[in-house]
Amino acid sequence: QLLVSHQKHVLFSGSTGTGKTVYIKAALEHLDRAAYQNIQTAFSAQTNANQVQDIIDNKLDKRRKGIYGPPFGMHCVIFVDDLNMPALETYGAQPPIELLRQWMDHGGWYDRSDNTFRKLEDIQFVCAMGPPGGGRNPVTPRFLRHFNLIC
Repeated sequence: QLLVSHQKHVLFSGSTGTGKTVYIKAALEHLDRAAYQNIQTAFSAQTNANQVQDIIDNKLDKRRKGIYGPPFGMHCVIFVDDLNMPALETYGAQPPIELLRQWMDHGGWYDRSDNTFRKLEDIQFVCAMGPPGGGRNPVTPRFLRHFNLIC
């Protein structure tokens, strides 16, 4: 909760059954609803970047031209469970993760309908993942560098 209140991205990593998801959901339920909006999603092997972009875009409001975010005065916490589940594409990337990395590196992503850049403000990510193996894939260091890692 301390990292969330200071707008820091958090990544929980641990073996299956250690309570990562339960702990995060319990912590997010205790956040002040007047100050925080909560978006929860879970990745699977079939998750694609378009689905992730639609889930997040549909829950954010337009603030002004090209800038989106939670209602004014609020902060959006996006919880992504099973972060490392998306299947690798031909070149070894995981498109849903690359979309999140684009936001972390550039502050937004492109609208697929008119190719304009959408800047997303006042959002942060809290993620959970298991160790690679058994359908889970390693996550690139280019993405992991943005997180405070809790194992």
